[in-house]
Amino acid sequence: MQQPLAAKAALSLLMMSLLATVAVAAKPELPKTPEAIRQFVATNCYDCHQGDASEGGLDFEQLSFDLQDHAVQDRWVRIFDRVEAEEMPPTDYGEADESEKEKFLAATRLHLQRQQVSQHETRGRVQARRLTRTQVERSLQDLLGIDIPLTDFLPEETRSHRYTTVADGQSMSHFQLDAHLKTVDLALDEALRRALSAEDVYEKDFDAQGVARTNPKRRCREPEMREGKAVIWSSGLIYYGRIPATTARADGWYHFDVSVSGLKPPKTGGVWSTVRTGLCVSTAPLLQEVTTFEAMPEPKTISFDAWLPKGHMLEIRPGDATLKKGRFSGGQVGVGEGEPQDLPGIAFDRITMKRIHQNGDDDHVRQLLFGDLPVAPHKDKKKPYQVITKTPREDAARLMLAFANRAFRRPVAADEIAPYVEGVQAAIDSGDDFVATMRMGYRALLCSPRFLYFSEIPGSLDDHAVATRLSYLLTGSTPDEQLRQLADAGKLQDKKVLQAEAARLLEGEHGRRFVHDFAAEWLDLDQINFTTPDRKLYRGFDTIVQQSMLNETETFLETMLAENQSVAQLIDADYTYLDSRLARYYQIDGVEGDELRQVKLEPNSHRGGLITQGAVLKVTANGSNTSPVLRGVWMLERILGETVPPPPTNVPAVEPDIRGATTIREQLAKHRSHGECSSCHAKIDPPGFALENFDPSGQWRDNYITMAGAKKKKGPVIDAGYQMADGREFKDLQEFQSLTISKPRKLAACFAEQLLIYGTGAPITFVDREAVEAIVDESASDDYGMRSIVQAVVASPVFLSK
Repeated sequence: MQQPLAAKAALSLLMMSLLATVAVAAKPELPKTPEAIRQFVATNCYDCHQGDASEGGLDFEQLSFDLQDHAVQDRWVRIFDRVEAEEMPPTDYGEADESEKEKFLAATRLHLQRQQVSQHETRGRVQARRLTRTQVERSLQDLLGIDIPLTDFLPEETRSHRYTTVADGQSMSHFQLDAHLKTVDLALDEALRRALSAEDVYEKDFDAQGVARTNPKRRCREPEMREGKAVIWSSGLIYYGRIPATTARADGWYHFDVSVSGLKPPKTGGVWSTVRTGLCVSTAPLLQEVTTFEAMPEPKTISFDAWLPKGHMLEIRPGDATLKKGRFSGGQVGVGEGEPQDLPGIAFDRITMKRIHQNGDDDHVRQLLFGDLPVAPHKDKKKPYQVITKTPREDAARLMLAFANRAFRRPVAADEIAPYVEGVQAAIDSGDDFVATMRMGYRALLCSPRFLYFSEIPGSLDDHAVATRLSYLLTGSTPDEQLRQLADAGKLQDKKVLQAEAARLLEGEHGRRFVHDFAAEWLDLDQINFTTPDRKLYRGFDTIVQQSMLNETETFLETMLAENQSVAQLIDADYTYLDSRLARYYQIDGVEGDELRQVKLEPNSHRGGLITQGAVLKVTANGSNTSPVLRGVWMLERILGETVPPPPTNVPAVEPDIRGATTIREQLAKHRSHGECSSCHAKIDPPGFALENFDPSGQWRDNYITMAGAKKKKGPVIDAGYQMADGREFKDLQEFQSLTISKPRKLAACFAEQLLIYGTGAPITFVDREAVEAIVDESASDDYGMRSIVQAVVASPVFLSK
């Protein structure tokens, strides 16, 4: 048990250590505004951007050239970009003198680059960056060999530039530090429990009678016996399908094998069902999704792992929203009440349940905590296992040093952790238990800023910082043994070695984890539960469809990465990944079974490419309607590589007219009449309108839906045609896709930028653009393949420097 004073002291020490790491850089002398810039602005910009009536709030008389001010620097970058893109001065104003324009661009580029290079040399691209809560969880799990979930004990992360990994958006408070301390305590308690107790053993085998309700006469929500099987019918009742036999006696991971078949399946195929976990009582309504499956008339076994807190159980039931639902009075189901209603259902033959560990066995935990010291049962059987040491002081120092090397992610000299070791040895000298003192020492190391923060200094990263950055980009956790050894040998400065390690970390489960983690934030897939499509308007949507959509997108990206497919596939592809439920939802024939498989798309299919996949279409809508602006901005920033500045404060937002009196196209035409809006909407609207045939639930539509009272009816025909910002026209989604993939270089640059932001913890700056172009150049010979871009990113100077 930790004493309150000790916890407070640790908390204060951690806060003081963090504050001590903050350094204030001297402010360099401000550069003078070059004559070429002043001359160009005076000649071409003052007519519209001078004084109180300045358009878009840009007044060059008041705009400073203090490039040390980040807001001013960002403003000049936007000005540079618009002049270079020939958006300023506007075409109706007249063309700028080409010589003056080139001088303006050269001078602005030079001063922006000089200022940013100076900032990077002094402070680095990225400021002090800490582990995210997911990275803390995985690091503790790998350092201690445990597998318990930990993120729920840590505060939610804020996002900056779309990512939780970006330092600018990361905060640190006493509340967060206190949560970190408690999380470390939970992790250490679990590790010591595993190391100092007998193996966790729990294995049960339930036949149909064991799965079914114990009292057949009682109306309840458990399965009933029917012809020798435990049966659940299709119903809207919450928790109908709960299985008390699977209640966990202790927190843990459990492996399940469930033998199940479908009853009275619909004409569309089998009975699609869900597996969820929870307390399954009205006072605890939340359930956790585990998996989905399609039950067919012939029995089959589905296997899955699930985390079950003590007292939680499985709920397995038909979950397809299109199935006929039974009606049961009083919120309970009696034996025989579902049969006469001719409902689809599922029938269980057997369920086996086994306690497992996902990150190594108990011996692995013991080795991580106590090295080669023997761990044996205590002579007193009522006490936990004991660690046997004849030289506790020396062993403690040795174990602490080894643990610090892994926790701090770099070699640590003995004198660097001397205060930690001295505290542990003093406790040993006082007669304290060896295990308790080691726990205290490990706790102190895991609460150090050197664990919680990335250890980087301005300039090129050393080998251990490279290993850390690479590992957290691709696995979300601390470097493994092979990476540490290569860093120790100084081999990670070799581009071939570095890229070989990147390839290794992208194989198998690591590659799937990388895709899951990166796509969650890059594509907002972790926001897919934020809205639920209106059931009155989009009746076919359910949690099974949503999970299949997520699986489709992640598997598609895994294939692109594994096969080094061109980033053009993000826009258009001739295949996707479907199961029978998602194929039916997309109205694609010929797909059977609940296993996701690659499906070749017909030329006339509306699907093709990441941007037409349901998960992306759902997260870019609000559940009730679509907005070309929202989808357009999302497309520009995530896929097409265009920065969209915030809208002017004096222009009202565009809200879709759900009555159908005006179309969104008509509203946006009026919106663009504001001069300060037109230049941005020339970029935003094309991708937004190209996707307008997809509704908020990800299904194709030819017409808008309008509401007449409580009823819906077919509204105006959707026009997905528009004009690209460069003047090229398209009449539908397919033509938009063709025009977009004709210029894949921009797509490659955008993907590289997203990886760099996510992996380095800092947004792309003006001076980084040349490095991004070099990454794109390197991948060009592979048709801008996704894996080639990743390999070029990890070897780029931006990735390899603070």
